[in-house]
Amino acid sequence: MDQRSPQFLDRVDGIQKVTGKAKYSYEYDFPGMVYGVLAGSTIAKGTMTVIDTKAAANAPGVIEVITHLNCPEVPGYKRTPEQEKAPAIRQGYRVFSDNIIRFNGQPIALVIADTYERAVHAASLIKATYKEEQYNTDIHAAIKTGKPLEGNAYREYIRGEANAWQKAEVKIEAEYTMPIEVHNPMEIHGITIVWEGPDKVTLYEKTQALKSTQQNIMRAFGLKEENVRIITQFIGGAFGSAFNTWPHSMAALIGARKVQKPLKLSLRRDQMFTHVGYRPQAIQKLAMGATKEGKLTGITHNAMAMTCSFNEFTEGIVNGSRSLYACPNVNTSYKVYPLDLGQPTWMRGPGETTGAYALECAMDELAYAAGIDPLELRIRNYAETDLERNKPYSSKFLKECYQLGADKIKWHERNPQPRSTKEGEWWVGYGTGSGIFSAWRGDAKVAARFLPDGTFILQTGVTDMGPGTATAMTKLASDVLGLSAKNIKFEMGDTNLPPGPMQGGSGTTSTLGTAVNNVCVNIKKKLAELVKNNPVFHTATVHEAKAEDLLFEDGYMILASDKSRKVSYADAIRSAGLSQIEILESSERNPMANHSAFSYAVHFVKVKVHETTGVVKVVQAVAAVDAGKIVNELTAESQIIGSVVGGISMSLMEEGVIDHRYGRWVNNNFGDYHVAVNADVPHVDVLFVNKPDPVLNPIGSKGMGEVGMVGFAAALANAVFHATGKRVRELPITPDKLIG
Repeated sequence: MDQRSPQFLDRVDGIQKVTGKAKYSYEYDFPGMVYGVLAGSTIAKGTMTVIDTKAAANAPGVIEVITHLNCPEVPGYKRTPEQEKAPAIRQGYRVFSDNIIRFNGQPIALVIADTYERAVHAASLIKATYKEEQYNTDIHAAIKTGKPLEGNAYREYIRGEANAWQKAEVKIEAEYTMPIEVHNPMEIHGITIVWEGPDKVTLYEKTQALKSTQQNIMRAFGLKEENVRIITQFIGGAFGSAFNTWPHSMAALIGARKVQKPLKLSLRRDQMFTHVGYRPQAIQKLAMGATKEGKLTGITHNAMAMTCSFNEFTEGIVNGSRSLYACPNVNTSYKVYPLDLGQPTWMRGPGETTGAYALECAMDELAYAAGIDPLELRIRNYAETDLERNKPYSSKFLKECYQLGADKIKWHERNPQPRSTKEGEWWVGYGTGSGIFSAWRGDAKVAARFLPDGTFILQTGVTDMGPGTATAMTKLASDVLGLSAKNIKFEMGDTNLPPGPMQGGSGTTSTLGTAVNNVCVNIKKKLAELVKNNPVFHTATVHEAKAEDLLFEDGYMILASDKSRKVSYADAIRSAGLSQIEILESSERNPMANHSAFSYAVHFVKVKVHETTGVVKVVQAVAAVDAGKIVNELTAESQIIGSVVGGISMSLMEEGVIDHRYGRWVNNNFGDYHVAVNADVPHVDVLFVNKPDPVLNPIGSKGMGEVGMVGFAAALANAVFHATGKRVRELPITPDKLIG
């Protein structure tokens, strides 16, 4: 336990992780283990006319080579007549189901061998001949000549008058560009599979969504739920890349089932760029108008983004512009263009992170155009209610975030004029950006067992990609139950446990925490029932102890009117002759019919920009967050620091580069795809408002994993402008865009 505050609990799995005892999905070993390696296509679009696997099949140690020509039947691959008629964008991609090539690097063969090295060598021997077709991997070309997708998801939103900004006294119009960004967690996606006959399988899989992964596999192979077990004890980072059941997992399942041996398959780092998603590239045009006093009169936000040719991926890029500020006239549009690349997917702060970059940079530009402090402009347009949905907020403490962050970074002590402050050869600048992300609560179940030795066990099928879910739930149970965290054991990461929520979308704590809270409240009632006739609690005024007469503290039930009278939880269970108290509780989805719920963050950044080289250094970062009640401050602070690190990467370094001549990734490695390292990250001050939300759930929490990144890129870009007087509207902000 951290001695600084009772709100801090060290990670309950920390020792396992730092000592190497934590087992990740690729690290399980079984007798007779074999290894799978994928070979990929070398063109972006077309058909494979010939695939030569003879050399690979005859290579030392090779057990099997699987392609579309010999792939065993997968029941879920069969399409209905209606599915066959559907447009390609909605047909999806089924690995080894046909000879069609949809993106460069697409898996065309799985080599299975007795060692990983032999499988790698054999995969390199596979040769294919293609009939290449015209392709497009360039969003700019698609916008000029292509056609965006159609449907309800792409309808224009209008509140009030469209394009009202054009009539404003003060107005700005700008275009902001964000490149492809790739998740690149430390743990590469890997899987270990054990088939126990043709109809029963156990997967050790890297997934953020145990239940949906289980259901996907059930459907694909026509299996019963009880015959598909997914185990994910630890995840070495994911950021959204582990929601889908990706083609490499399906390939591994097919291969392991065919050879009837335990099989491991791990992607290579370059395959992480093509096989498990990325943040889509987006081009945003944003226009704003305001009165001379800085009251917004109109916002127009038009976003153009990308998906792949075989799956329709959308995200809420323009949503923040509809609800973050009090503006009577707002219109937004969202157009998505299919490209011949692998499938994009959710990436930390999906949609909102992309949209906030444009929105918050535009707010900064409007502030300077109006001659108003950028922070003051945001406060003058503070939204007291959700104008998009015409609902009150369940809670909103964004103003407190503004105040906390501004005080910490000494915002009002800076010189407000751009390019006005210099330290040696470095220009100094300050910037701010706001973040908003939906808060929600879903369904979850938690089982609990209280043993006579005082051990309290919680069980649920949730995974943890790093935020510290087990720690937060242990802390919550400790607080509600009045039991030391060392007596609480949290078991997770297994579909054999009661179904938990997905790990993502900033809803895990709200959802799972509600179920844990409910379990602990009802355990207290059961404990009180055990001691209601215990003479220890009988006094002149108390003849039968009720739960409301008792305090639950430090593992004891204590009579509130006489604290000398107490019985330990363990003694109560033993005295009742019970082997355990067992209970199963749920968290039901909260539809929030009468309220809108959001988490908020305000980022403040101080940068230095070298006048000659254009190098940008982040020297101070402050994140002030309204995420409701903070369950465990230690892991919550770590969550926000991680968001800021991701924000620095996104702002200054990350850029997926495609060679459009070949539709092929150029920088699919850590040597060329740059991310922030320790030297790039200053001390990060994390400040929580820490006021509970009274509506969303009984613990008062709201999500924070996503919102901690929303708005940061804009804050940094705005700081660079304040330092240099140069407005960079294309991420990443690299030195070449600042010099000259």
